[in-house]
Amino acid sequence: MRQIVLDTETTGLSAETGDRIIEIGCVELVARKLTGHNKHWYLNPDRDSHEDALKVHGITSEFLRDKPRFPQIVEELLAYVQGAEIIIHNAAFDLGFLDKELELAGRPAFRSHVDSVIDTLSMAKEMYPGKRNSLDALCDRLGVDNSGRTLHGALLDAELLADVYINLTRGQEVLLIDAGPADAIATIQTRVDLRAFTLPVLRANDQEAAAHEEVLAQLDKASGGKTLWRIQTREGGFAPVA
Repeated sequence: MRQIVLDTETTGLSAETGDRIIEIGCVELVARKLTGHNKHWYLNPDRDSHEDALKVHGITSEFLRDKPRFPQIVEELLAYVQGAEIIIHNAAFDLGFLDKELELAGRPAFRSHVDSVIDTLSMAKEMYPGKRNSLDALCDRLGVDNSGRTLHGALLDAELLADVYINLTRGQEVLLIDAGPADAIATIQTRVDLRAFTLPVLRANDQEAAAHEEVLAQLDKASGGKTLWRIQTREGGFAPVA
């Protein structure tokens, strides 16, 4: 599966009232691994950024004055994302701006060019209900180094989001995908005799144990206190492993 992690920076918050895209950053993943085949554009929006937006991205009108306008890069952008699964944090915001730019360029909406769109903000809200789920907050929670992010930038944010997405979906890979018919899978399974291995027991350290307890607490809270392991512990059905 080819995936594109995408982020934009804009002159303000509302595409419908005339704000425009000033930067697009794209990072490519194939089989959940970075390929290095990334794309990055600065764009001349033919208008100034709002003061609050400028404080966020720091990209001045003077810097953008000699940059291409969206219609000049639209063919390259659409060819790059064609048929891919797109990953965006707070997808509604970026898609609103992309659709407006495509409309002004006489092109169909963004979703018509891609396979699907994944919103990592929606994913994070389901996984961490009641917590802050900004990109910075997720980087902190998932151990993604964002120390170089003093201002927002589309390419840097897309690179950080790629790491965040991999961490959010870790453990969802399916074993033996495309391994062939059932008899071939059975053959693979019988080739490894685990009795030949002495597997070490790796105990969790204090930090890992605390992180594990936090995840369990979040799941328990989301289920209204009905998770089986908490019920069993309260009723004395089993004791935690030392």
